[in-house]
Amino acid sequence: MMKLAPSILSADFSKLGEQVTMIENGGAHLIHIDVMDGHFVPNISFGATVMKSLLGKTKIPFDVHLMIENPEFFIKEFVTENTEYITVHQEACIHLHRTIQEIKALGIKAGVSINPATSLSTLDYILEEVDLVLIMSVNPGFGGQNFIPSALEKVKALKEIREYNNLKFEIEIDGGVTLENLKEVVAAGVDIVVAGSAVFGAENVEERTKAFVNLT
Repeated sequence: MMKLAPSILSADFSKLGEQVTMIENGGAHLIHIDVMDGHFVPNISFGATVMKSLLGKTKIPFDVHLMIENPEFFIKEFVTENTEYITVHQEACIHLHRTIQEIKALGIKAGVSINPATSLSTLDYILEEVDLVLIMSVNPGFGGQNFIPSALEKVKALKEIREYNNLKFEIEIDGGVTLENLKEVVAAGVDIVVAGSAVFGAENVEERTKAFVNLT
């Protein structure tokens, strides 16, 4: 079954708690937390304080996506009772294996992400260690971008690698996913779909969440 992880990067922060309640009522499986530092990506979003403001207001697990330089310095800040995944970028980690092990040692599922121009081959020696691989289907930094079709070829290839090697990691995709391309995305082999503006940009966020969950 596909899991839906709405990205609060696209939420209305003046009523963030209300909007999170809407996606919870709509059946969202995860809350995607996009953390940007203005260095690794050309934008600044928010940090652990905003994420922690949701504690006690929702039972949906957190799916933390660190689009930052030197993520190993900040991992502990994002460890909470709601945190299920922490994902770092292959491109941002000099010692990726060590960073993955640090996340897992904290009792959190560890993920690795790659940008659109990064080859799957850069993950050859880490796939046995991770719980999640996040394929970026837009260039990270901003919400509302158009889906990059070649991301689906990566997903298909990654699924084959997983099956051939009998690995257990989940495949996640982030960027430009809409109701119009959702079935194609899931058919390619995606387990977790991140959707930002396609969910929070809707007139009725709860009903749009339900539409995503029910379409597959």
